[in-house]
Amino acid sequence: MVRRFVLFYIREILIWIYLSYLRFRGVNISKGAKVSLKSRIDFTNPGGVHIANGAYVAFDAVILSHCFVRGIHVDTFIGVNSFVGAASVIMPGVTIGAGSIVGAGSVVTKDVPSGVIVAGNPAKIIKRGIKTGQYGLLIYDVKKSTS
Repeated sequence: MVRRFVLFYIREILIWIYLSYLRFRGVNISKGAKVSLKSRIDFTNPGGVHIANGAYVAFDAVILSHCFVRGIHVDTFIGVNSFVGAASVIMPGVTIGAGSIVGAGSVVTKDVPSGVIVAGNPAKIIKRGIKTGQYGLLIYDVKKSTS
């Protein structure tokens, strides 16, 4: 019990240090956002990455804000209460709309509208009209799920 308590607080301290480091590098991360220690944020153009309040970026997710081949530096946005799944790649200049979910392993090459679930390579909309809470947790409609 004590070991679990200590490990929990060590992890929280490490996450705080990581987020502070990202903010120091210029990444625009809202205070209410969560970013995994194993996520990868583009440091070539760190000021181009914007993660909104209530968003969650899972482990091994990659968020890019520059393209060496095209020679561009653009802004990439992760919307309010959105979830970016494990091992997803968000390409430069893409906007993930508020309350959207990006499935694990997806490659997002185009803007994602609000309130949808996208998955695949390239990511395509698989469900519309969803509602999410903080950190992109899907909110089920109790009336619909019981019928």
